[in-house]
Amino acid sequence: MENIIEAVKKFVEEECKKEGSHYSYEIYFCHFIPMVAHAKNLAKAYKDADVEVIEIAGWMHDIGSVKLGRKDHHITGARIAEEKLKEWGYPPEKIEKIKECILSHRGSQNLKRKTIEAQIIADADTISAFDNISGLFKAAIFNEGLNQIQAKASVKQKLLNSWEKLSEKSKDFIRPKYEAAMILLQ
Repeated sequence: MENIIEAVKKFVEEECKKEGSHYSYEIYFCHFIPMVAHAKNLAKAYKDADVEVIEIAGWMHDIGSVKLGRKDHHITGARIAEEKLKEWGYPPEKIEKIKECILSHRGSQNLKRKTIEAQIIADADTISAFDNISGLFKAAIFNEGLNQIQAKASVKQKLLNSWEKLSEKSKDFIRPKYEAAMILLQ
């Protein structure tokens, strides 16, 4: 595969566009693109991180959710990523690293991260919430059926919980947005 990252990016975008996607195409722009950008920026803070693994895992981390729904999407996503990357002839040892990132990215599951790449993916996924506060409000109101007052409290609590799960390096990276969000959600 000449450019695996472009192939993965295109695959994810096409899955987001499909009528059967569990999310609209906006997830590609509102979550995947910023999340991958954060992952790549965080990778610079870690000298031994495999940037290619991080970028591919970033694009694939929520593919299970897009294709099959949110429940156990870390497990279904790892399986989908493995199948697709094998199909493209990607090296098995790198596939295992990518699967580890996807399997352990969910902050709500309190999963152990065995590699620096997995920690970066989990942190970047969490950080992306601070870029999409409107999406958190949308989910609280439309998916959870909350009113505006309840939604504000829910969004604030989600961001506080997210903040607590971040590594110290990632907290330094996102601190200005966190502080601004807390001021706005008082």
